[in-house]
Amino acid sequence: MSKKLKSFILSHLKAKDIIKIDEIQTLWSGYGSIIRYKLVDGEHSTIVVKHISMSKSENHPKGWNTDISHNRKLESYQVESCFYDKWTYNSDSFARIPICYGIYNDGDEIFILLEDLDASGFYIRKSVVSDMELKNCISWLANFHAIHMSANPVGLWKIGTYWNLETRPEELEVLNDVKLKKASAKIDAILRECKYQTILHGDAKLANFCFSKKGDVVAVDFQYVGGGVGVQDLAYLIGSCLSAEECEQKEGFILDLYFSELNLALKRYGKKVNFNQLESTWRELYPVAWTDFHRFLKGWSPEHWKINSYSERLKKEVLEKIYSN
Repeated sequence: MSKKLKSFILSHLKAKDIIKIDEIQTLWSGYGSIIRYKLVDGEHSTIVVKHISMSKSENHPKGWNTDISHNRKLESYQVESCFYDKWTYNSDSFARIPICYGIYNDGDEIFILLEDLDASGFYIRKSVVSDMELKNCISWLANFHAIHMSANPVGLWKIGTYWNLETRPEELEVLNDVKLKKASAKIDAILRECKYQTILHGDAKLANFCFSKKGDVVAVDFQYVGGGVGVQDLAYLIGSCLSAEECEQKEGFILDLYFSELNLALKRYGKKVNFNQLESTWRELYPVAWTDFHRFLKGWSPEHWKINSYSERLKKEVLEKIYSN
């Protein structure tokens, strides 16, 4: 840790010293790390620092070490910094995110000072969820979408999600599903042109939710936050934690729950919107949103476990509608 960074942290958090405890994880493709520190005589006993190195990595797990990939990563970290700096003022207990204590820039490095969620009681990570825990994740999404309904994503991705077609030309190029490939631009346009837009988390997989002992949740990792329709986040979340069979069995429950929570949240935040029309529109877009991610996945990692019978069924239904019009 440089003297300038140390001074910045100590002055921001009114501490006498800072001591490294452990490295929580390295960032995707080797772009940095997330480290927990102890603060001596500070306002908080511990903090987490997300250290981002903007220099090009050669360590992509799937081999996508290209300039397009690198530039997308650079923008994603700039977006995340903007989100923590400019967009967290409306966050509350219904859509809880880590408190950001400050952002320090040093050349091609960014340091984001964040609340230690483990110390705040959100120390549990899940690979499998109960219905209650899934409900809490869905509720988080609904409230986040309600807070930002119709917002202009200034400083964020114009179109959120890391699989956005415009940012994934290489994966589209190698996609072997000919019908899906031909329909990809139409699918993208359907989502973009939807009347009802919000701000998406953009990477709302189960791994990006931290749980308390009671099952309450906090979301992390806002690199791909930006504009879109709420069911894009919802579809991605469900695909990250349920099997094909569970997706089939629980589809009605999931959609009913999401829209029930969204309706409550819109009222809570005083958002004026024709909810019946919003719900009807977004319900119809759920399989489209699912197919949009499916398009990316089949190009990026054709053997991925998320490419399953449920995804293929939704894709078939979506393509039939597109090609019949």
